[in-house]
Amino acid sequence: MKVLLVEDEKQIAGFVRKGLEEQGFGVDWTADGDKAYQLATSQQYDAIVLDIMLPGRDGLSILKNLRQQRNPVPVILVTARTELDERVEGLNLGADDYLTKPFYVEELIARLHALIRRGSGERLSILQAGDLTVNLMTRDVKRGDTPVRLTTREFNLLEYLMRSPGRVLTRTQILEHVWGYDFDPSTNLVDVHVQRLRKKISADDKEQWIETVRGVGYRFRKP
Repeated sequence: MKVLLVEDEKQIAGFVRKGLEEQGFGVDWTADGDKAYQLATSQQYDAIVLDIMLPGRDGLSILKNLRQQRNPVPVILVTARTELDERVEGLNLGADDYLTKPFYVEELIARLHALIRRGSGERLSILQAGDLTVNLMTRDVKRGDTPVRLTTREFNLLEYLMRSPGRVLTRTQILEHVWGYDFDPSTNLVDVHVQRLRKKISADDKEQWIETVRGVGYRFRKP
């Protein structure tokens, strides 16, 4: 699950980002409202955690413009203020939830899971191909009744590929979605992790679930 975190207090942003990534979320972070709006309208996110007070565009104006464009991405507003009017205004503009600082990262994670589950439908919390099942909420992976132990990165890679069966994903796309933008596109990180993932999910199969498209990238075979 990919989240856009918009927070101008670096200490808070660092703490929240670390907590989300430890739970398997992919996180893009920005402290600037204008940059946040650019990312929100050019990238696809499962949710946005949006501070109201920001340099550049403020959070409420970002939310308002997103909803005017009929962008349905779930938004959790974050505010240091406790005024009822501000919270009501945010909800009326189309916010799905709000948190008042200070807050526990565990609560934010629970609210994100609830929003994403509500928006996508409970059935989409389970990805399945043959006897391979991936539970996005509990992060359990199984082949039949046999658990498959994956690292956080391997799980995120598998989820990203399984969400688009049959679609060819380039190494750059995979890097950006699973690792973020801070990695050299020429790195072999993707290839190494794909090989490890293959061994874990289909070591005994003649046909691999993850297919190599030479010179381009990878795709998850349609069931």
